[in-house]
Amino acid sequence: MTKFPLAALAPALLLGGCVSFGEDPPPSLLTLTATATAPAGVAAQGSNASALALVEFDVPQALAVTRVPVHVSDTEIAYLQDAVWVERPARLFRRLIGETIRARSGRMVIDGDDPGAGANDRLHGTLRSFGYDAPTSSVVVVFDAVRSGTGSSVTTRRFEARVPGVLPEVGSVAPALNAAANDVAGQVADWVG
Repeated sequence: MTKFPLAALAPALLLGGCVSFGEDPPPSLLTLTATATAPAGVAAQGSNASALALVEFDVPQALAVTRVPVHVSDTEIAYLQDAVWVERPARLFRRLIGETIRARSGRMVIDGDDPGAGANDRLHGTLRSFGYDAPTSSVVVVFDAVRSGTGSSVTTRRFEARVPGVLPEVGSVAPALNAAANDVAGQVADWVG
């Protein structure tokens, strides 16, 4: 039997105290749920001229994470404790808009980055705000949409929804953000037709 001196094992024992496999997971993850959904089994057909492609939305750096930003002041942002999205909010919001448009219009919507599926009508833009505004105790969603059609046709429009009187807690902010996001998705669906 080989004997190892205790001094040879000391670095391995000390290293064990330094290794971390990440933070404790949050109690739950947040997602968006569409209030308008297309029924199962209904097919949408169309051509490149009638289809609508949703292109990845841009976001400011504060929204390029899976946390919920809290606007503390005009120059300060924090993140809501224990509020973590299941994936980046821009992707969740894009899917919500796609589902709302499908449900309201029956239109063929190409949601995603599939280069094989072409559409002349394209919707992209910037999700400017998607979080909690502490000074007004409100949830705010602001989306600057850009719609480009056939040829050089481009149209832009800002959409916004606010839900006031929200407590700065996950249990209050999450449903309020879902409601505001569905409000904006409905406005966008009405705009694109």
